[in-house]
Amino acid sequence: MRKLKERSLYRHFKGEFYYVEKIIKHTETGEDLVLYQALYGNKKSYARPLDMFLEEVPKDKENPTGQKYRFENMDNLGKKMIELEKIAKSK
Repeated sequence: MRKLKERSLYRHFKGEFYYVEKIIKHTETGEDLVLYQALYGNKKSYARPLDMFLEEVPKDKENPTGQKYRFENMDNLGKKMIELEKIAKSK
């Protein structure tokens, strides 16, 4: 099973970026939920069941990014962007 990395950048299969804060527990069911924040618009925070967060993109959904999973970790993208900024500033 895939693992979630807390305090990390993720992209939803529809293309928007989110910051995963941490895993929390549902008060009634004890279910693990992912607490995450949109990095666009009004930057709302959301909670979604961990299993759903980590699942593959449902076959009946439009998938503009072509991702395999509903949310995919993009930490490497963030690191590459920082490297590119440093290169651009050095010129």
